[in-house]
Amino acid sequence: MKDRPEGLAESAVRDALGAWGIDAVPLQYAPVGFGDYHWIAGERQWFVTVADIGEGFAGLRSAMDTAWALRGLEFVVAPLRTVHGETVRRLGERYAISVFPFVDGDSGEFGQVLAAEQRILVLDMLAELHRTAPPSSTPVLRPEFPGRDDLEQALRESDRPWTGGPFSEPARALLAEHLTGLRGRLEEFDRRATELRGKGHEPVLTHGEPHPGNLLWTPERCLLIDWDTNGLAVPERDLWLVTQDPDELARYADATGRKPDPSALAFYGLRWDLNDVAEFADWFRSPHERTADLEQALDGLADILRRLAGDTE
Repeated sequence: MKDRPEGLAESAVRDALGAWGIDAVPLQYAPVGFGDYHWIAGERQWFVTVADIGEGFAGLRSAMDTAWALRGLEFVVAPLRTVHGETVRRLGERYAISVFPFVDGDSGEFGQVLAAEQRILVLDMLAELHRTAPPSSTPVLRPEFPGRDDLEQALRESDRPWTGGPFSEPARALLAEHLTGLRGRLEEFDRRATELRGKGHEPVLTHGEPHPGNLLWTPERCLLIDWDTNGLAVPERDLWLVTQDPDELARYADATGRKPDPSALAFYGLRWDLNDVAEFADWFRSPHERTADLEQALDGLADILRRLAGDTE
C-alpha cells in the first residue's frame, strides 16, 4: 500500500518486533503491493508485514502456521516465528504483524503476462505444492466468497446516495451502471458453485494468489511469497491465475495426474472479480478520505466492472 496504516504509529511496529528478538533496528516503509502494509527492517534483514484483519485473526494465523510448516519447499518464503513460536501476532485490535526473511529479487505486478518459460516454472511449483500433504493447520476454504453479503447490500443501496467520502458517489454510480450485469454474474457464480460442489473434486493445498505480484525472481530460482490466502481448495483456484493454455495445463496434468477443469477455472476467475468488487464497494461505502490507494481502488473497480460486463459464459 502507498498509504500508511490508519491509526498505527511506526513506533508500535518497532516495539512489536521485540517478540522476534529484533530490537533497535531501522525501519523503512516499503510502499509495495496492495492490501497489506510493509517495512524493511535492519540492513535489509527482515521484511515486515502488517495486515488489517478485522475479525480475521484466526484465519490469518492458520495460514501463516501453514506457510511456516511448508518452509522445506524451496520456493516458499515462510514467516519467521517469535521467541514463543508464533508466526503472527496481534498489533492492537485492528492489525496483525508477521516477519519474513528479506529476500532480494524482482517481482512483477498483478495482471502482468508472464513469458511461456516463466509460466512453466510457476506451474511446476504449483504441481509440487498441490502434491504436498497439507499441514493440520491448513484452512479449509469454501467456494463462496467472503464479501457476498456486503456486495448484495451495496447493490440494494445503489439507488440512493452513499456518503462515506469523496469516492462514495463515483463508486455508487459505477455499480448502478452495471447493476443488471452484476446480478447476472452473481447468478452465474451460484450456478458454477453448485456445479463445482456436485463434481466432488478432491481439494489440495493451494496458495490462492500465485500471480506475478507474488512471484519473486532471484538468479537461482522463482519464489512464491504472500501465503496469507493459502488453504484447501481445488487446484483451479491457483491455476486460473497462471495460464489458460491447453498445452501448459496438460503439463500440469502429467505432473499431478489431475486434468484441470475448464468450468472450475472460469469459476475462480469470476470469484476473484466479484470478491474484489465487494471489497472495493465496502471501502467506498465506509467513511474515508481521498488517498492514493483509494484512487487506485476506484480505477480498479471500473476496470473489473468493464471486464465483467464483457465476459461471456
